[in-house]
Amino acid sequence: MTTTAASDLKQLLRKLNPRLNAGVYVFVTLADGQHLDASGVVATVREPEGTSVVVAAGAAAAAGFPPSPPFVWITLSVHSELQSVGLTAEFSRALCKAGIGCNVVAGTQHDHIFVPAGQAEAAMSELRALQSGEREC
Repeated sequence: MTTTAASDLKQLLRKLNPRLNAGVYVFVTLADGQHLDASGVVATVREPEGTSVVVAAGAAAAAGFPPSPPFVWITLSVHSELQSVGLTAEFSRALCKAGIGCNVVAGTQHDHIFVPAGQAEAAMSELRALQSGEREC
């Protein structure tokens, strides 16, 4: 189902609705010619050094990738316009103030945040507080 994209920052924050997805994810780099079962892949970015992939930790381990820091995947359920201004700055600032690092991937429908697995609940709490207006950035 496609929804109408929003661009007003205050509206975007009110409708943030963060959702913690199941599973643990890692970032790996595929060298040219190297392949990975796509069923566990969440996102890819082509870079000069290879293709960066966000993938389920189990799929990465099964493919023989060395262990790497585990992340959880949070989806912001609000449908933001790709050209909206300020949403990424606001949620990353809120997480920064809480000492939580984040890696962001934007899809055409939603923004996706990957935070260290041990900080999942703290990140969700900060994002909910941002949505409710309890946190001003």
